[in-house]
Amino acid sequence: MSVEIKLQTLRGPWTSGFALHIHTISSEYLGEDQWGHAQFSTKRSPVGELLYQLKYRQDKKVVNELAEAAAGFCSRKWQLKVDAIVPIPPSQARRIQPVEAVAEALAELLEVPICEGLKKVKKTPQLKDLTDYDERTEALQDAFEVDPKETKGKRLLLIDDIYGSGATVLTIAQMLAKEGGAKAVHLLTLTKKG
Repeated sequence: MSVEIKLQTLRGPWTSGFALHIHTISSEYLGEDQWGHAQFSTKRSPVGELLYQLKYRQDKKVVNELAEAAAGFCSRKWQLKVDAIVPIPPSQARRIQPVEAVAEALAELLEVPICEGLKKVKKTPQLKDLTDYDERTEALQDAFEVDPKETKGKRLLLIDDIYGSGATVLTIAQMLAKEGGAKAVHLLTLTKKG
């Protein structure tokens, strides 16, 4: 079964960049439940719904659908040629790390390795909890380390789950190019915030 994608162009310091779809189509506030938690009726894009199931319901069965959608776009429409895939390191521990799971499946489908040249070296808060771009940028300062032995001269595909402000991917793309000496850094996110 193929997943509907609706490409979103992502502009930044990368060679080229896309999101497969927006994440949320609509969200209506319904009020609070008996414990005072806000309740919403949310409609997500097909890719957004699969990502939601993976990230928040830990449904590993959707990994292949997401990876196949990404691989189909990368190989047929984008016609992207890369030497390795670089998953964005997670900001929170989860039983299933969505970005890593999809990156591994995508690497297998595209027959390229996962690049081990990017490490998270400092704990950061979840960026979705920081609304100010400058706060996000400050939280990311010195949070990652690049090993040029793994990245120099390579064409890399940087992959993340959701593109929000772009602070994380911007920081990492610049590091991969400058400190890592990458020949090219392409960006693919599964979804983009509206």
